Amino acid sequence: MTKTTKNDTQTPTARAITLVIGGNGKTGRKVAEKLTVRGRPVRVGSRSGEPAFDWNAPGTWLPALEGVDRVYVTYYPDLAFPGAVEQVGAFAEVAVAAGARRLVLLSGRGEEAAQLGEEKLKASGADWTIVRASWFNQNFDESFFLDPVLAGVIALPTADGVEAFVDTGDIADVVVAALTDDRHIGRTYELSGPRLMSFADVAAELSKVTGREIAYVPVSDEAYRAELREHGLPEDFAELFTLILDGRNAHLVHGVEEVLGRAPRDFADFAREAAATGVWDVPSA
Repeated sequence: MTKTTKNDTQTPTARAITLVIGGNGKTGRKVAEKLTVRGRPVRVGSRSGEPAFDWNAPGTWLPALEGVDRVYVTYYPDLAFPGAVEQVGAFAEVAVAAGARRLVLLSGRGEEAAQLGEEKLKASGADWTIVRASWFNQNFDESFFLDPVLAGVIALPTADGVEAFVDTGDIADVVVAALTDDRHIGRTYELSGPRLMSFADVAAELSKVTGREIAYVPVSDEAYRAELREHGLPEDFAELFTLILDGRNAHLVHGVEEVLGRAPRDFADFAREAAATGVWDVPSA
């Protein structure tokens, strides 16, 4: 499929609201920005939104869906986490009953539990598109791995496994296409970056752009779980690393090219631009 930029902002349904769940998050923020540029009304679905949206408070769902025609569905912390399948399925039913016609779901590559959530959403009766993404470049400058990068040590239970890190800007472009172009209805797209990288490769790239040594240190699953407990984080995060350890995602996929007609952004470009913002700067002792 070639690049899809069809502008539907002049159609009657284009004036209806698009609800972006997680609209302050890594992909949702960019989706909301890009839709706004296209002239589409956007509602940010978050606990701080107006009206508020909270996955754990189903009473907030219907008010957030008022006047909504399309929804970008993201689930934090991950669609593969316990309880996510049931909540996504229940939300999809509420959304369709409230008048939403199209649902675009962010899922993960190779996550069997997440695929159960996909099926629940498909069963809602809405027009759907599934976007299965690799791990994000932006995990290193916006969330999970930022503190380790600042500390100079990325310690993870990934051994020498590889991942095809993808940029959230590419994900957002694909999601916007899926929300605004009928040709993506009923499609499942898998997205990756242009190359496979180990965490040692990532550490080397980050060392290059920051000008200081950032090391990758492999640790045991048990040690990593202990660290998660120490920081009050769910141990379910450790399960996500099995996707790297068992090699199920150790290959490139081409959803970015298929939808957008261009190559995905390389990690090196992301790292260089992120470093220029100062996000990884460490004050001198």
